[in-house]
Amino acid sequence: MIYITSMDESYESLLHKAYEQVTEPTEETSRWTYPEPRVTIEGKTTILDNFTDIVSAFRRDPDHLMKYILGELGTAGKLDGNRAIFNGKFEESLINAIITSYVSDYITCSECGKPDTHLVKEGRVQILMCDACGSHRPVRKRKARSEPVGANLEVGAIIEVTIENLSRRGDGVAKIGKNIVYVSKSKPGQTLKVKIVRISGSIIFTERP
Repeated sequence: MIYITSMDESYESLLHKAYEQVTEPTEETSRWTYPEPRVTIEGKTTILDNFTDIVSAFRRDPDHLMKYILGELGTAGKLDGNRAIFNGKFEESLINAIITSYVSDYITCSECGKPDTHLVKEGRVQILMCDACGSHRPVRKRKARSEPVGANLEVGAIIEVTIENLSRRGDGVAKIGKNIVYVSKSKPGQTLKVKIVRISGSIIFTERP
């Protein structure tokens, strides 16, 4: 709110005061990034070496992110200092895809696209509250890894998708319902027919037929 102390103040003076009281949106939010996952395989386990750095950037409970990743991988694991250890061998691209999905579900506001959010629980429903624009939405639980991801979404199927954005690795990202579809060598805005080559939970990997 702007308070006028004198009726004799010039228009330019009032305008200057008004600008001083306006909060400029920072560019940090629009350029928000998080550490790129560093994944290594040791024996029969997969190590996410910088788990702590990632969860700190997310400002979320480490157990929440860990439980999400374990559910998507369909495996067991543990936290070990700064690292997360998963039973089994998993490709780095899969870990990246799961973390990207977590950001979409539990970090990014669906209205303004900013990461300035926090989670609250209303009964059994988790709500994502945005501190930037004030919007809120329920967080939908993803399907279990053993469940089918959707009609006609199976390995070998040809599907049509529209690329919405690019992943950190430069792959095109599309969505079918709550499923994330990765398409290599594609650009945002393209509508393509692709072949499903692998499915992991709600993550779908494809190739150009």
